[in-house]
Amino acid sequence: MSEQLNSEDIIVRDDGFHPLDVQAELILAPDTAPEELVDHLHRDLIGIDFPAFSDGRGFTLARRLRELGYQGRLRATGRLIADQYAMARRVGFDEVQVAADIAARQPQDQWVARSDWRDFDHRANLAS
Repeated sequence: MSEQLNSEDIIVRDDGFHPLDVQAELILAPDTAPEELVDHLHRDLIGIDFPAFSDGRGFTLARRLRELGYQGRLRATGRLIADQYAMARRVGFDEVQVAADIAARQPQDQWVARSDWRDFDHRANLAS
């Protein structure tokens, strides 16, 4: 598990930027073993850390949590960019938490432009 980010962080949701409202109860490292996930299904808010822009293991971890039945709020934290937002939403994240410096370099309109992720969710479209 990694450390939580600070209160200057920004929460990104489909409708734009929001102030950090509550810290995650737990932040899982991207290399958390799948068998450990069942121990956390009761939590209300879980974060999954993305330690580097190029580290996509958190996407798989989020999908596995949702497949196991996790119903709580799921937050991607750390080094993410706006281009990754649609993928984060498709695999089960409810929101993304980024540092203020990332939000300053990639303003709200760049994140919101990816909030049409449902329109391009090909797996869901095939299932319907």
